[in-house]
Amino acid sequence: MKKAFPAFLLSSATLLIAACNNNAATNNTEHSATTDSIYPPVEKNKANTEYKPAFEGQTRIAGVKTTTAYDHKVITDKLKSPWGIAVLPDNSLLITEKEGDLRIVSADGTLSEAIGGLPKVDAQGQGGLLGITLDPDFANNSMVYWVFSEPAAGGNHTAVAKGRLADDKKSIEGAQVIYQALPTYDGKLHYGGRIIFDKSGNLVVSTGERSDIETRPQSQDLKSALGKVIRITKDGKPAEGNPFSGDANARPEIYSYGHRNVQGLAFHPETGDLWETEFGPRGGDELNRIEAGKNYGWPIITYGLEYSGKGVGTPPIQQKEGLEQPVYYWDPVLSPSGLMFYTGDAIPEWKNNLFIGGLSSTHIARIVIKDNKVVGEERLLDKEGQRFRDLAQGNNGEIFAVTDAGRLYSITRK
Repeated sequence: MKKAFPAFLLSSATLLIAACNNNAATNNTEHSATTDSIYPPVEKNKANTEYKPAFEGQTRIAGVKTTTAYDHKVITDKLKSPWGIAVLPDNSLLITEKEGDLRIVSADGTLSEAIGGLPKVDAQGQGGLLGITLDPDFANNSMVYWVFSEPAAGGNHTAVAKGRLADDKKSIEGAQVIYQALPTYDGKLHYGGRIIFDKSGNLVVSTGERSDIETRPQSQDLKSALGKVIRITKDGKPAEGNPFSGDANARPEIYSYGHRNVQGLAFHPETGDLWETEFGPRGGDELNRIEAGKNYGWPIITYGLEYSGKGVGTPPIQQKEGLEQPVYYWDPVLSPSGLMFYTGDAIPEWKNNLFIGGLSSTHIARIVIKDNKVVGEERLLDKEGQRFRDLAQGNNGEIFAVTDAGRLYSITRK
């Protein structure tokens, strides 16, 4: 894979502005601006494959660096495998822990006791208590929605539940499961697990295809909820206007399909487009712009390999008519988990940029998008050595991030 700065981006150099040196203490780091304006791609390691991208700029785009000075600090390191973040009205954080606990973390890093009233989770492997979101009218109804791997006869499945956060914030009242991504499967991998609200007040939820060779084809099966982005009401019913409503051969809750394991969902703050990130196998992690009813290709096309090093499929292919190309892909992997668009004013150059939590890549990826194309990439907090699981923007324009090791970070303007 070519690592040189793509020539077609030279005319867009004004987008690729200067930035900070990211070299500081773990607990309180100051980042200061430089004056350079163009950078090579951030990925310098050899790709797993020699596959050619479908278009210029689909991978290894030019680097960008932030010009605004910013700090980061660790608010707490006492969480246990945190997975999802929801920002409460007082800017404290409602955080899920994989093994099944839900906690509130205050601005000074104080952790609440585990909040009671949640249904049991199957925390084996990649399962557990996963993504979480607040009702758009949370200030009045205190309703919370979350995703978890639900134990069941014959295995487990991705499920969605809802309940009311009690006034004393010590329990969830009236918890009920509103949706189950069936079929149930006896496995430990690829649950998806992100959940967000759309502008119509419906829930958008991601599922995984459960990883195994025998379940992969269900990503392409419209009668299965595995390997999908689904769209449901607050009561778990298929949302009005879904692309397969009325199709007897498809589940009406499906919004898009052909996914591997989606752990990032976010709406663009200006266009309203739905964006997602999903794990490829060995290479081929994807950033996609999701359109209703479209097929995103897994496992028919991919820019990754089997973990054994063999190609996926016989023969392995990366493009096929009728299957959507990723807007961007990573090889080697980013391992993309939580996803958010920055909408604050604290760091103006971040406006409408995507931020992605990287797991095995141990950094936060900042992605600059123009006209639905990626035009710049930056690595943040890459010296921390952490697996970044989820991100959320605070009420004061800061970015909160949790890591598998139990840390909660805040990133703020200096």
